[in-house]
Amino acid sequence: MDNDTTLSALKEIVKTFCVERDWDQFHNAKDLSIGIITESAELLDHFRFKSSSEIEEMFNDSIKKLKITEELSDVLFFVLRFAQMFDIDLTAELIRKIQINNAKYPIDKCKGSNKKHSEV
Repeated sequence: MDNDTTLSALKEIVKTFCVERDWDQFHNAKDLSIGIITESAELLDHFRFKSSSEIEEMFNDSIKKLKITEELSDVLFFVLRFAQMFDIDLTAELIRKIQINNAKYPIDKCKGSNKKHSEV
């Protein structure tokens, strides 16, 4: 399905869902940002204090994977809603940010390293 769906289509799905519920009034930048971080924390909570092998097991358990997927979808929902409400072209902005990161993390200095750009 990912291969057949555009970001614009996803934004429209989110917009329609929210408009039908008259939620525009609640979706300012602050509250949508809170939604992103709250849902991100709920996603992270699944992995807290888990080893790599335990996490791998979670993804092999269909019920646990579904719970993780639902939290990830909640994060995506808020990201899409934020972009839709404030007319942000996510594709253009991601490409722009990757270009910035290419300069900050040159392959010859960063390949295979997890150091922050200020440390390389």
